[in-house]
Amino acid sequence: MADGSPAARRQRLLNVDTTIPQPARFWDYLLGGKDNYPIDRQVGEQVLRMFPDLRDAARADRGFLVRAVRYLVGETGIRQLLDIGTGLPTVNNTHQVAQATAPECRIVYVDNDPLVLVHARALLISTPEGATDYLHADVRDPETILQEAARTLDFTRPVALMLLGVINYVMDDAEAHTIVNRLLDALPSGSHLAMSHPTAEIHTEAIEASVRYYNSSGAVPIRTRSKHDLISFFDGLELLEPGVVSCSLWRPDPDDVGTRIEVTQYCGVGRKP
Repeated sequence: MADGSPAARRQRLLNVDTTIPQPARFWDYLLGGKDNYPIDRQVGEQVLRMFPDLRDAARADRGFLVRAVRYLVGETGIRQLLDIGTGLPTVNNTHQVAQATAPECRIVYVDNDPLVLVHARALLISTPEGATDYLHADVRDPETILQEAARTLDFTRPVALMLLGVINYVMDDAEAHTIVNRLLDALPSGSHLAMSHPTAEIHTEAIEASVRYYNSSGAVPIRTRSKHDLISFFDGLELLEPGVVSCSLWRPDPDDVGTRIEVTQYCGVGRKP
């Protein structure tokens, strides 16, 4: 009897290769989602055995997204957001956070994973006042992203560029800077860059071992960068307080309880003058 499960239907539709983990599915597993396959869970379980706190980093990265979007929309007046490296839809997606504060916000999501495309409808449920769009594209192709995003976004007005956990898949430093700079060059004064990136400066041995294992699995390779490396992506921007810090420490909510600990994910927000 044919497997009629949702995952099986998606696999037939997309001819998904389930023999290697995919970034969006792996991240979905870390966040407790169900849109992943046995290979993603197998690799995820092994990585978590090597570094159990990785789930804390994934959750802290999502928390940074929520707080950054609330700040950008609620305090700087941003009404347009370009979210590259979207991942699979979960709770508190960018458009939900933004439009909860300002319903007229316009959001463009970008990801290169075909499974995200299947779920794109969940990312396109906009308020009547605003708009959302989804582009199936790679961060390494900024020209296509900018051209297609212009259908929804007005690049003469400020835009929030969201690069959360995506530049870590660009292994070469020069290429990574070229991509970020090209995207920022297309944005006007008053635009902002919100960026997060894994680091091995915290829990060094466990992170380095888990990255080696993940990369050996056949997945799209990932790399870490230092705080100094991440700060360099904000050259020419006004880096907002508290600067580049652990995702758990960027403007935490005042009513958060418990001790805030550093996670293996740095982040920052900068404003284009």
